[in-house]
Amino acid sequence: MTTTLDPALLPAVADFVAADRTMLIGGQWVDAASGRTFATHDPATGQVITNVAHGEAADIDRAVAAARAAYEGPWSRMRPNERERLIWRIGDLLSERADVFGQLEALDNGKSVSIASAVDVPWSADVWRYNAGLVTKISGSSVTPSMPFAPPEQQFHAYTRRESLGVCGQIVPWNFPILMTTWKLAPALAAGNTVVLKPAEQTPLSALMLGELFEEAGFPPGVVNIVPGYGDAGAALSAHMDVDKVAFTGSTEVGKKIVQASTGNLKKVSLELGGKSPNIVYADADFDAAVAGSVAAWMFNHGQCCVAGTRMFVQREIFDDFTQAVADAASQAKIGPGLDPATELGPLVSQEQFDRVSSYIQQGLADGARALTGGKRWGTEGYFVEPTVFVDVKPEFSIVEEEIFGPVVVALPFDGEEDVAQAANNSIYGLAAGIWTKDISKAHRTAAAVQAGSVWVNQYNGFDTALPFGGFKQSGWGRELGDSAIDLYTQTKSVNVAL
Repeated sequence: MTTTLDPALLPAVADFVAADRTMLIGGQWVDAASGRTFATHDPATGQVITNVAHGEAADIDRAVAAARAAYEGPWSRMRPNERERLIWRIGDLLSERADVFGQLEALDNGKSVSIASAVDVPWSADVWRYNAGLVTKISGSSVTPSMPFAPPEQQFHAYTRRESLGVCGQIVPWNFPILMTTWKLAPALAAGNTVVLKPAEQTPLSALMLGELFEEAGFPPGVVNIVPGYGDAGAALSAHMDVDKVAFTGSTEVGKKIVQASTGNLKKVSLELGGKSPNIVYADADFDAAVAGSVAAWMFNHGQCCVAGTRMFVQREIFDDFTQAVADAASQAKIGPGLDPATELGPLVSQEQFDRVSSYIQQGLADGARALTGGKRWGTEGYFVEPTVFVDVKPEFSIVEEEIFGPVVVALPFDGEEDVAQAANNSIYGLAAGIWTKDISKAHRTAAAVQAGSVWVNQYNGFDTALPFGGFKQSGWGRELGDSAIDLYTQTKSVNVAL
């Protein structure tokens, strides 16, 4: 079932992966209808961690039926403050087990256990509590209608209601498994929906462990259903005629397929897709802070981050010194397995992702780009790539235009505000951007000029649970986080009563 496990694993993690993992449907842990399983691997070694039930269309059908029964039954009859307490309880349980979830995430994804335990899981708990607080605050408004075609003596009472959608299908990526699962689940449940969740096939384990918390917290059976599987399961969920909404985080290419699959019943769709985010460094920036922040912008989570600042625009007068400083800092990062708390750069998530990133690096070199550092595989086992800083690049290079999703950055010089804004916007994406300058007016002007859903000034990855997050252009539809997330999972009804 599993290969030799790291002796440093916590007992709760070792016990969890010691047996094959099943799927959660209607409050029961069940095998796939086909009986099939698939392996999930440790990206630091390539070894099998455990085997997981292989969900397919038949399992999606079962899960949707269970979600519909729960939606029309106990979940819809539950008072808002009762749902609030249940959702808050998930946040508490995650906080209590941050070390367990963090280690499981590091084992399955390869990310640093220190970051997973101190950032991903605590932030997930915060998102659950934030959305718990919204449950009792979903409201409509009263309206005084003019009704110009009604008799003048007729009076009306008109108001709006915010209502849940029904059954929501949610497909989450492998780069932040517990966090992206939370971003989807928490607002959907807060709005009163039920859910069928498909975790990424590369990293299904933390979502399945989270499923146990729903049972422990006392959620009615069928409110949350978890079906691990491959793309065919996601396609079945997206096309299902009894699913009222589908939410997806992943590549723009797959996002377009989900939109096509959703047309059968014109279900609502929200998408958080790819990015090739600009990180703009002006000559007047705090040099050391900008170096550290710019390294984190593209190396955080091993570069497997949709907002990664992988197009680094540096003002010409500091270009050579700044890019060399970034390369020097990146080359000093400690590379190793995610379970090592000292690791700063872990492995890519899979052999497929390793091959993809390696191919981009080779193409960049073939096109004439010059690597100030990196450009090769690291070590002899696992899916490790050296952090790579490219200069001497042209806008038409694939490493400049396309999302690589690995620890690779390209650096381009610029002269002034106008040309950097134009260059930054020369992309099909518009997810995030960074700006480094001591001139606050310049910062605001550039922030307004850049086409991106999130702009961070003198910082990078400046997320907050209360700030909406989403993309412009082909980076997606809709906004997650903040109270805007509730908009994704509710619909407005107008009621007009003739008195």
